[in-house]
Amino acid sequence: MWRGLWTLVARAARGPRRPCARQGSGARAPGSGATIFALSSGQGRCGIAVIRTSGPASGHALRSLTAPRELPRARSASLRLLTDPRSGEPLDRALVLWFPGPHSFTGEDCAEFHVHGGPAVVSGVLQALGRVPGLRPAEAGEFTRRAFAHGKLSLTEVEGLADLIHAETEAQRRQALRQLDGELGQLCSGWAETLTKALAHVEAYIDFGEDDNLEEGILEQADSQVRELEVALDTHLRDARRGQRLRSGAHVVVTGPPNAGKSSLVNLLSRKPVSIVSPEPGTTRDVLETPVDLAGFPALLSDTAGLREGQGPVEQEGVRRARERLEQADLILAVLDASDLASPSSCNFLDTVVTPAIARSPNGNSQRLLLVLNKSDLLPPGGPDLSPELPPHLLLSCLTGAGLDGLLEALRKELAAVCGDPSTGPPLLTRARHQHHLQACLDALGHYRRATDVALAAEALRVARGHLARLHGGGGTEEILDIIFRDFCVGK
Repeated sequence: MWRGLWTLVARAARGPRRPCARQGSGARAPGSGATIFALSSGQGRCGIAVIRTSGPASGHALRSLTAPRELPRARSASLRLLTDPRSGEPLDRALVLWFPGPHSFTGEDCAEFHVHGGPAVVSGVLQALGRVPGLRPAEAGEFTRRAFAHGKLSLTEVEGLADLIHAETEAQRRQALRQLDGELGQLCSGWAETLTKALAHVEAYIDFGEDDNLEEGILEQADSQVRELEVALDTHLRDARRGQRLRSGAHVVVTGPPNAGKSSLVNLLSRKPVSIVSPEPGTTRDVLETPVDLAGFPALLSDTAGLREGQGPVEQEGVRRARERLEQADLILAVLDASDLASPSSCNFLDTVVTPAIARSPNGNSQRLLLVLNKSDLLPPGGPDLSPELPPHLLLSCLTGAGLDGLLEALRKELAAVCGDPSTGPPLLTRARHQHHLQACLDALGHYRRATDVALAAEALRVARGHLARLHGGGGTEEILDIIFRDFCVGK
């Protein structure tokens, strides 16, 4: 229904429609003079729906639909009767707000209509706006793109806004808010300022190298600044994968011998019946994946076939895929039957999977592993009689839920190490674009250090500074901007 409604609104919009500059563009070029409008709240029946406009005709649109006709006080809500500008038919009684530019989200004149959220009301207001001269429906991300074009948001803040809209976990929300607040942009601006000072020193040496009045050690100062910046960039680049995991989700693989309770654990953590649970060994033959919120962090949880010598070609393929997925995991949940630790399958799993992973754990870039002893409800009442040689582990009963809180807390700590804790530390690099520009900047600084000519060294600093500028403030091609804005919904 909403798609058909939007088609009617687009047809009702007056004035010629200029084609997009290129196929698939997420937004028109700012400054076209058009005033855009869109439903900015969620689609469907709701108590209140928000419709907003942006552009030079926003004031005229607000006057055309409201009675009385004068504009309300800036940034103050006013109760107005909305009427159709052609027929004068009442549409709704709504709150309206007026945001004169440049003090608005987009930097242009903006208006908002807070109407009742029934489909008929929303449809009537949208069609009425489409009949106002100079107005047209907005495209996806066009409000935010105008805010970027008018300097209201930097490119990293735009990305933070997009991440905040799509955030599904607490950690993603925290990280997106930090980026929207400009923390990553401020960090890049600080780096750019360091490069500007170093470049000024090098160019001063080029221009006044023979002048006795030039400060001594000016090139040494530039070298020192560049070395400090290289260390900072290298630290962030080595940490870049954590930010991307936080945005897209860490890969958590549940593995173990058959009948250890892997599928039960997946169902428990995902709070839904993702996997079939059966006492028959080898029930899971393929890798089953589900996105979950684990202790506030996003994760892609994978249930895998029990690791043993396959009994047939299908199970053998399942075991092969399970081992392949283990190599790709960021975090391994190794599950054993607490009542059957002496069995050959459990001992073999400890020797081939758990022990090697724990031995590699001191390396910060290696996989992380949590050993979970399931079926603790089957242990003797007097307490578990476990081998002292057993690696650090967590006791759990998927049947009763005992030990689940301890497992979730351990998962929170492990995922904070894998994804980075958005509450502390420097801002994370959440996109491949960030990593690309920082790596290019670091490479340019390497050219600076190896340069045998002062002019070439200065050029290397200019290149490095340019990459930081493109990371924070754009300056790239229209295609790059289209990619960034295309994931926004219409009305944002």
